[in-house]
Amino acid sequence: MTRPTPPRHIPRKRFGQNFLTDRNILHKIVAAAEIKPTDVLLEIGPGKGHLTRALAETNAEVVAVEIDRDLLKDLRAEFADAPNVHLLEGDILEQTPEEWLARAKLSPPYLVVANIPYYITSAILRHMLEANTRPRRIVVMAQKEVALQINAKPPHGNLLGTSVQYYGQPHIVLNVPAGAFYPRPAVDSAVVRIDVYRSEASNEPEPSAEPSARRFFQVVRAGFGSRRKQLRNALANGLQITTDQAAEMLVRAGLDPARRAETLSLAEWKDLARQGIGKRSQSV
Repeated sequence: MTRPTPPRHIPRKRFGQNFLTDRNILHKIVAAAEIKPTDVLLEIGPGKGHLTRALAETNAEVVAVEIDRDLLKDLRAEFADAPNVHLLEGDILEQTPEEWLARAKLSPPYLVVANIPYYITSAILRHMLEANTRPRRIVVMAQKEVALQINAKPPHGNLLGTSVQYYGQPHIVLNVPAGAFYPRPAVDSAVVRIDVYRSEASNEPEPSAEPSARRFFQVVRAGFGSRRKQLRNALANGLQITTDQAAEMLVRAGLDPARRAETLSLAEWKDLARQGIGKRSQSV
């Protein structure tokens, strides 16, 4: 494991800056992404450019979005002679992926490969997966506990994992010890790869056999809104319907009203979302 030299830049907690410095792990991240020279890559928070260098070596086009102006200044000097690296300043959540790519005069399809700030992991994944044009593949570093949640299956389901699995198939590529970062975080990490099911515009009509994304997430959020409750009670509370209506909805989907949200598979959530949610339900 390579050790970092003391940097001029002091890592900023408000940006969640922990810089990955282990070259072996960096190359494993690149390998997990299965990058081709013709690919367009979106990197979130390049930091000191350790992963950016490894990505640039694939000869793919790298669009790296950095919120920290001080780091961006150093990055621009570092990659001044790398025509395939496009450095942009800003908050990744403030523009769509397509807009970021357009600023670099590039367009989809694209991959997301990044060591993202852990405190906004869920927000970033949602931003990417709900985009009009989704990435074909996402490979990101996440807090190990969050990576396990993303990959969780029944009877240990959760809102984040179910939400991600609606859009793609995740799996944990490798575990990463805290010592691979500078400064050393308080938790271990993991690299997660998500193979996204669709890259078409998400506002296209859904197949008739599938519930709309809006309805699916309305039901899933209601179900996980009161995890300790039986589903008939959680759905009644979250959808603002009666417990009898919620129970009927569950029975129509072939589910026991006494089950709990964490025990449902993705297919069962879809079956549930296909059912009516009652006249008194509140849209979200």
